[in-house]
Amino acid sequence: MSDFKEINIKDFSPNPFEIKDKWMLISAAKPDGSVNTMTASWGSFGIMWNKEVVFVVIRPQRFTREFVESSESLSLTFFDDSYKKALAYLGKASGRDEDKIAKAGLSVVMDNEVPYFEEAERVIFAKKLFVQRIEEAAFLDKKIIDRWYPEKDFHYLYIAEITKVLEK
Repeated sequence: MSDFKEINIKDFSPNPFEIKDKWMLISAAKPDGSVNTMTASWGSFGIMWNKEVVFVVIRPQRFTREFVESSESLSLTFFDDSYKKALAYLGKASGRDEDKIAKAGLSVVMDNEVPYFEEAERVIFAKKLFVQRIEEAAFLDKKIIDRWYPEKDFHYLYIAEITKVLEK
């Protein structure tokens, strides 16, 4: 039995700046039911097209991007600090090479074909609305390219509508 309860999005008040320090997992499933996840420390929440949304960025070489691309929805999961070591591992290991989720000791739970983790404190489910690759020509501050994109592996930006929030 899950300890999660659904909360109304209007009662949800995230601190978008805590993602940088607390991190989150971005997770999705392919149509065959396989699941992958990655640790992220960049992203945000907001309003776009009169909808409550999340803004998520994924580099092109990340295996998780294949899963996000093949799915209509994704989840963002947030954990207490005792999971920091597992999240660090999930950010470095590739699901192409091993079952990194099992190795990190996390339990996958599915909600309408969208994976999340039983150990999380909070889960955000979101339906993709928009995706576009960040382009070098769009940068006004070129120093960002030198600092964050020396290999020119510009992120894909996803904007996704929040469809459900669960909390323990």
